[in-house]
Amino acid sequence: MKNILCVITAMLALAACNTIEGVGKDVKKGGEAIERAADRSK
Repeated sequence: MKNILCVITAMLALAACNTIEGVGKDVKKGGEAIERAADRSK
């Protein structure tokens, strides 16, 4: 069951960022999440 869930999640992630623009948005959101975490730890 875990394997199927991982495969589905990976497929959705790949489908969501199938363009350069999508990849850029994903990277930006990841950076924003890191910034929020850093701000909370101050």
